[in-house]
Amino acid sequence: MKWNSARSHWRGLSPVALLLCGMVLFPSAHAAEEFDPASHADIRAWVDDVSGGGISRDDVTQALRHARFRQEVLDAMQGAAERRLSWHEYRDIFVQPKRIQEGVAFIREHRDAFARAEREYGVPPAYIAAIIGVETRYGQYKGKHRVLDSLATLAFHHPSRGEFFRGELAAFLEITLDQGISPEAPKGSYAGAMGYPQFIPTSYRAYAIDFDDDGRRDLWDDPVDAIGSVGNYFAEHGWRRGAPVVTPADGPATPPQSVDFNRTREPYAKVSRLADAGVYPRGELEISNVIPLSLALESGEYRYALGHDNFYVITRYNHSYLYAMAVTELASRIQASLDEVD
Repeated sequence: MKWNSARSHWRGLSPVALLLCGMVLFPSAHAAEEFDPASHADIRAWVDDVSGGGISRDDVTQALRHARFRQEVLDAMQGAAERRLSWHEYRDIFVQPKRIQEGVAFIREHRDAFARAEREYGVPPAYIAAIIGVETRYGQYKGKHRVLDSLATLAFHHPSRGEFFRGELAAFLEITLDQGISPEAPKGSYAGAMGYPQFIPTSYRAYAIDFDDDGRRDLWDDPVDAIGSVGNYFAEHGWRRGAPVVTPADGPATPPQSVDFNRTREPYAKVSRLADAGVYPRGELEISNVIPLSLALESGEYRYALGHDNFYVITRYNHSYLYAMAVTELASRIQASLDEVD
């Protein structure tokens, strides 16, 4: 349903007034009023704050009246894989032969778009493909949750990140208004990420591009736009053309406590001090600072690596060293398969 027809439909609704609640909301027994600004003081205050820019009070209010509270969204936020899995468990989810083969096929299918993205943004095709491969298996699984429901639930019910998600909800409504689609239609992840590359709404608004020049930035259904947008995202976050992502390293059987491993910050550890702790790069490094990584293997042993600036850029996409390593490893495997065939 297009936005304009949805607005005409919403204008006929007459929500029943409820008692105003305080700053903390609980699920309403009346689904149509769960996020109705007329019934909730804090939602009304948020509507006052976001109205008047690129989106009207009426548009926001009518969208919220169709949002539904989803407890499963809050539950999923507590059980994110990055918080509960070790490296070998996380790796085995995303770095699989089939996902590697599908990545090769995805690059071949959209070879011209990948080549142009590399020319314009400096990001190799294998890394762009790996992001989309980890996020949605190259567009096969874009999410089953209504984005409107996920973001409204997190915006007004998350115990600590409500302010962040209120910003995402506002951006999402701006995007749907701009593209002329009903905010009820798009589906995505439980956290409100959308499309082939699973951009959150503020990233969609800031970094999505119309890479095929059809007049629309479409990350839901247009893989070419998704390819260009991932390249643009990396470039805007400081990707260095031709620079390494990680360097393999050797280290002791147990990670030394003197080293601060796996921090998703700009390279912060001096290579010389890592050597004092028994962690050495395999080969010479011309840089002084790295991100030291210790990766738990199924055997109980550890694999070591040193992340560089481009590794840090990947963590701007998802602030998890496990995620960045999975992308890096999948990209390496995809590239190796491409090299074997080409």
